[in-house]
Amino acid sequence: MPTQTATTITMPQLGESVTEGTIGTWLKQVGDRVEKYEPLVEVETDKVSSEIPSPVAGVLVEILIEPETTVPIGTGLCRIEQADSAGVSSAPPAPQSWGAGGAERAELPSELDLLRARSSPVVRRIAEEHGLDVAQIEGTGVGGRVTKQDILAYVARLQTAPPAEPAQERVVPPAPAPAPVTTPAEARPTARTPLQIYPGDEIVPLSPMRRQIAEHMARSERTAPHVTTVVEVDMTNVVAYRAARKEEFARREGVELTYLPFAIKAVTLALRDHPRLNAVWDEDHIIHRRAVNVGVAVGLEDGLIVPVVKNADRLSLTGLMHAVAELAGKARAGTLTPDDVTGGTFTVNNPGTFGSIASTPILVQPQVAIISTEAIVKRPVVVDDMIGIRSMMNLSLSFDHRALDGLAAARFLQQVKRWLESVSDELTLS
Repeated sequence: MPTQTATTITMPQLGESVTEGTIGTWLKQVGDRVEKYEPLVEVETDKVSSEIPSPVAGVLVEILIEPETTVPIGTGLCRIEQADSAGVSSAPPAPQSWGAGGAERAELPSELDLLRARSSPVVRRIAEEHGLDVAQIEGTGVGGRVTKQDILAYVARLQTAPPAEPAQERVVPPAPAPAPVTTPAEARPTARTPLQIYPGDEIVPLSPMRRQIAEHMARSERTAPHVTTVVEVDMTNVVAYRAARKEEFARREGVELTYLPFAIKAVTLALRDHPRLNAVWDEDHIIHRRAVNVGVAVGLEDGLIVPVVKNADRLSLTGLMHAVAELAGKARAGTLTPDDVTGGTFTVNNPGTFGSIASTPILVQPQVAIISTEAIVKRPVVVDDMIGIRSMMNLSLSFDHRALDGLAAARFLQQVKRWLESVSDELTLS
């Protein structure tokens, strides 16, 4: 008789700076046969939506985490029973247990376990944001669990309910004060007061992507002392070069030739000579990356994602254009893989597409620099003591002042500027 062993499948690392993921739809149910590498469950992070494959073959005997629950990396998601030799246990699977830890837990669940079984972290966050008690909301989920739909419907009913009489502000009479004690401001506890909801207001729950972007941006600003420096670039030659070739390029390559690959090319060439900007911060040391992997910010309806062009310094302008077009298409279609969003060493943002003329981009941790290409605008400029109409663009570079200083950043920007301004008909696309 073969013996059976149970393997716990855990939440994998789905990105360099990703610390948690939200469970989507379970693609297998308790009792189902699972083959090795067969998709088990959908997981969503701020960077990517992905299917988690099974690393082993066997029978799914227990699901540990319910849908819409956000859990940190390394959390057990389910258990798969596999045979040590040919065949798999024919014993009936253990009954599914949401959040209670399965049949292995013989002890009575604690109040905390019951609360977790009744509502997911997503539900509890929404309740906290609106000052609600989850226990007072009727749940329609498994075992009376309050689902995300339940709490959103409850909030919507509160919005449409007739306004109540304004409550009198509660005045608490002061208690006899002890001898005064000076407490540092940062040590004083602060309670979050829910914001007032007025008639006509729309409540928009945070999506997992929006919440994790917010956490990452806030953490980046708290962690790294950001400095932004801006240089002005004469893009007249680049504009003329692109205008002369964009129609033929579109016919030949099947994608539009934009200004972005010119900026990426200039950046990658400068990074070779300025490795301090192609680096990541690791607390007690700085790692200068050998590979030049450029993240390209892609705007989505509910946020921003940064897929990575691997070994960008080895690609021609045509290669860069195809790489950016492919990654942007996958980002908007929601088909990016974890490999598409990891390994970045430097990021290029392109708000100029929407008319921005100056910005202060926030670092993608743990990278030490990010650059924004702004709008190309025709302006009168003094050239050789004469006034001419030129196509001008600003480059905004934010950098981590722990890792480098203004001199290194300025020298890097000057090299990017020189390359862009030196573009001529001799430049080849391939």
